[in-house]
Amino acid sequence: MALDFLAGCVGGAAGVLVGHPFDTVKVRLQVQNVEKPLYRGTFHCFQSIIKQESAFGLYKGIGSPMMGLTFINALVFGVQGNTLRALGKDTPLNQFLAGSAAGAIQCVICCPMELAKTRMQLQGTGEYKLKTKNYKNSLDCLIKIYQKEGLRGINRGMVSTFIRETPSFGFYFLTYDCMTRYLGCEAEDSYVIPKLLFSGGMSGIVSWLSTYPMDVVKSRLQADGVGGVTQYKGILDCVRKSYHEEGWRVFTRGLTSTLLRAFPVNAATFATVTVFLMYMKSEDNLPECEPGPVIHQPSSL
Repeated sequence: MALDFLAGCVGGAAGVLVGHPFDTVKVRLQVQNVEKPLYRGTFHCFQSIIKQESAFGLYKGIGSPMMGLTFINALVFGVQGNTLRALGKDTPLNQFLAGSAAGAIQCVICCPMELAKTRMQLQGTGEYKLKTKNYKNSLDCLIKIYQKEGLRGINRGMVSTFIRETPSFGFYFLTYDCMTRYLGCEAEDSYVIPKLLFSGGMSGIVSWLSTYPMDVVKSRLQADGVGGVTQYKGILDCVRKSYHEEGWRVFTRGLTSTLLRAFPVNAATFATVTVFLMYMKSEDNLPECEPGPVIHQPSSL
């Protein structure tokens, strides 16, 4: 169990490194002003960030998801595994329920982590060298938010995060379970690794599609007030104003970069976990296909 947890941490770190640039693009697109947009689309956003802020601009805020990685792993897999055992039977429905329970509980860490990540990603937008740097790093960001706004500020977007994460993790584990059953993932199968990679990648895509509009709302709420101006009173107010000003397409903004990120992130995580376990256990055969340690949900999954 300890080895699986460690493998999940290593695999999750690989997923963060692969997927964070896509996440930065997603956040920039989600929160940009529709009247004065800086970016025309996903690829233009990539090009602009690299040109204006260098390639390091794509990795702004990466410290926050890296810091929260171990804790999120512990919560997700501990809760998911224990819930599944408590339910008594490994069925698709129980996979969904166990995943949803894990997604709900990990919000305690995921929400502050994503708040810091979002604030860091938006810092110095369009600047090659930051003229004004409000936050030195993710931890400094959280400390300053706490000093200014207290616990309420640290947990900004908690409800929207909960609404997003709970069903998203449920769909993630459900899809993974169904995919591995359908593909016949067996230890002796010579194609077990490609099957795991494909299953994990598709599970990530499905989980994002299931709750993406709420992710847009969450990003807007957590970015609200960055420039000193607060626009939204809450979730419903954010939904109403966003729809009124920008139409229904606002709830799909940044979806392309998110889906481009979802597959390789989960593929990288699975590949790293598999290689790590093979190396540590020094065995010729892989373990049977079970719900693996894939953390990039839709959070930081």
